[in-house]
Amino acid sequence: MFWKFDLHTSSHLDTLLEREDLSLPELLDEEDVLQECKVVNRKLLDFLLQPPHLQAMVAWVTQEPPASGEERLRYKYPSVACEILTSDVPQINDALGADESLLNRLYGFLQSSGSLNPLLASFFSKVMGILINRKTDQLVSFLRKKDDFVDLLLQHIGTSAIMDLLLRLLTCVERPQLRQEVVTWLNEEKIVQRLIEQIHPSKDDNQHSNASQSLCDIIRLSREQMIQVQDSPEPDQLLATLEKQETIEQLLSNMLEGEQSQSVIVSGIQVLLTLLEPRRPRSESVTVNNFFSSVDGQLELLAQVTLDSSVSSVGTLHALRPRLSCFHQLLLEPPELEPLRTTWGSLAPPLGNMRLHVVKLLASALSANDAALTQELLALDVPNTMLDLFFHYVFNNFLHAQVEVCVSAMLSSRPPSDSSPETPASNPVVKHLLQQCRLVERILTSWEENERVQSGGGPRKGYMGHLTRVANALVQNVEKGPNAEQLGQLLKELPGEQQEQWEAFVSGPLAETNKKNMVDLVNTHHLHSSSDDEDDRLKEFNFPEEAVLQQAFMDFQMQRMTSAFIDHFGFNDEEFGEQEESVNAPFDKTANITFSLNADDENPNANLLEICYKDRIQQFDDDEEEEDEEEGQGSGDSDGEDGAWQGSQLTRGSRLGQSPGVRSQDPAPPSAPQEATVGGKVAEPSAPCQALVSVGDLQTTLRGTCSTPSSLDSATRDPATSVPAPGAHQTTEGKKSPEPSGLPRNQSAQALEPPLMPNGSAPGGPVCPGSQ
Repeated sequence: MFWKFDLHTSSHLDTLLEREDLSLPELLDEEDVLQECKVVNRKLLDFLLQPPHLQAMVAWVTQEPPASGEERLRYKYPSVACEILTSDVPQINDALGADESLLNRLYGFLQSSGSLNPLLASFFSKVMGILINRKTDQLVSFLRKKDDFVDLLLQHIGTSAIMDLLLRLLTCVERPQLRQEVVTWLNEEKIVQRLIEQIHPSKDDNQHSNASQSLCDIIRLSREQMIQVQDSPEPDQLLATLEKQETIEQLLSNMLEGEQSQSVIVSGIQVLLTLLEPRRPRSESVTVNNFFSSVDGQLELLAQVTLDSSVSSVGTLHALRPRLSCFHQLLLEPPELEPLRTTWGSLAPPLGNMRLHVVKLLASALSANDAALTQELLALDVPNTMLDLFFHYVFNNFLHAQVEVCVSAMLSSRPPSDSSPETPASNPVVKHLLQQCRLVERILTSWEENERVQSGGGPRKGYMGHLTRVANALVQNVEKGPNAEQLGQLLKELPGEQQEQWEAFVSGPLAETNKKNMVDLVNTHHLHSSSDDEDDRLKEFNFPEEAVLQQAFMDFQMQRMTSAFIDHFGFNDEEFGEQEESVNAPFDKTANITFSLNADDENPNANLLEICYKDRIQQFDDDEEEEDEEEGQGSGDSDGEDGAWQGSQLTRGSRLGQSPGVRSQDPAPPSAPQEATVGGKVAEPSAPCQALVSVGDLQTTLRGTCSTPSSLDSATRDPATSVPAPGAHQTTEGKKSPEPSGLPRNQSAQALEPPLMPNGSAPGGPVCPGSQ
């Protein structure tokens, strides 16, 4: 339909652009203006690149639309203008980058007093981003001339689109030398220190969040850049400034001194967590076993590995050490929060986002494997406090995941550096876990309590999955780990009853739980196939699967069977009439199909095939022949024509799969034999004989001036299809029935008969005398 009627329509813009009084709003109302712009419609670009029209589109992007106008005029034109300006068409990019008046008009959007419109800010940031990417030199030079650019960015840092613009300056500059110049310029403007000043209780929450996100992105982008460009002569100045101890101390001071704000604490912790991440590319940070995984800026150890202090920010660890007590106090005495109602009960007080981030920070500090920092954390009994929260907030899986990671890292932490392999020193972290924190006792008690609650019909504890992993981590480190000997000794020092309970727990409930967790979600056993029910004797045959035979069969399936197949594929409206359907299309391709099959009599499977054939097929044919003979004897008293008709029907019925001795549902044969005149003489009725005649004699008989059908079955069948014709009726005796064009009437019956001998006789006996 689409190609027949050519539904593709030409753009209406070509006609519209020919008008001399065409206005820009009228053009932007067209639906396909953006599409035509992207395909570089020359007339359209010439119209849009006119200075008044470019200025109007920039004004739409940067100026607040009038509130009294129609709704479609408020943000439709700014949106379409933004899409056109950022369509990445070289002519538009060149026009914007070369016209400083247009750049000043764009830059004026930042100089707006008060808060910015978020939607217009996104339009502005998008246009500036495409210019930074395509016209880097011109735009960077233009921005560096503006002394108040960094001040305006920080003033509007609470708007997310402005934060994106800052990041575009660091990510969209591709040339290393120019990027280094941009980094140096921003560092001279003290962008890092001024962003940290935004994380202060005197600022609002949006400024806290966006400033923190900007610092985190600067850290990750700078570390990635250092790995990608390892031969850089100078280190990244922004990253070096961020990792200084003085910078971290300024951030901690804003977080913990004076009036405390949860938003400030959470935003500051996010920056600290990013600094404590291992120095790996972000593309490798989320991996599988034996690798680090960073989620929300928090270092998670998926396997039993530790983080050396050499890959962490040493300045961050040193600045963090004197502030650990303040963070631990936040866990013990959180700010007042209203009770939180949940589906399973009320939390008073709830854990809160701030304490969750504090747990993340302390877990990362413990995983850093810094001796002085670890000693301070153990002195504060931080692991015990974290375990208390773990079992108190039963259904807080965010907390459970952090505590589990922390405990696993502590169990696999390396012994002190001053120990030797011959006389390994005691690891204070492991000793603290099993003695002060009573890890084994807590696991056994919590497991028993969960089983007791579940046996009474209560819900399963929400921490059971993480508790199972903690128990497995302890068992694995006892078997093979850096502290295996010390852990084994500490387990032996447990009370005798507790040792027995632990051994029974490891071999019993824990082993059963691990076995259940290892069950495949999909049953992979061999499914029963219907082919298994086949006769075993058929399985002995080895059917060939040569590539030649397979290719020949594929060619046979793919070739066109009739010449008119494509033309008549499907249905036309006129084909649903009452007229007869014609299926006389010749099969002109099937005769050319050839298969090269090996039918050698010496094939070792030939005997097996012969046995199977005789056992399954020959017996059915013998019974059929016996019934044919009985039927023929029973009809021997009738006249010749009637006997011949019955024999023909029996033979054809058996060939078509009908039961022997049962006539087809054709009308009864005529009681008197019909006469056929050949050359004006009346032929004598033929004697009883088999209903097999030669093709040539039958065609000679049918070419006479009149012909008598052998049965009404052939008269009521379509000559081309050998199926009953819709309008066929029995002709009266003595009248001539018209000969149909095409094949003879008995052609379809002959197609079902076996081939004739060269002398015109059938393989089963002599030819009927009447056919001679």
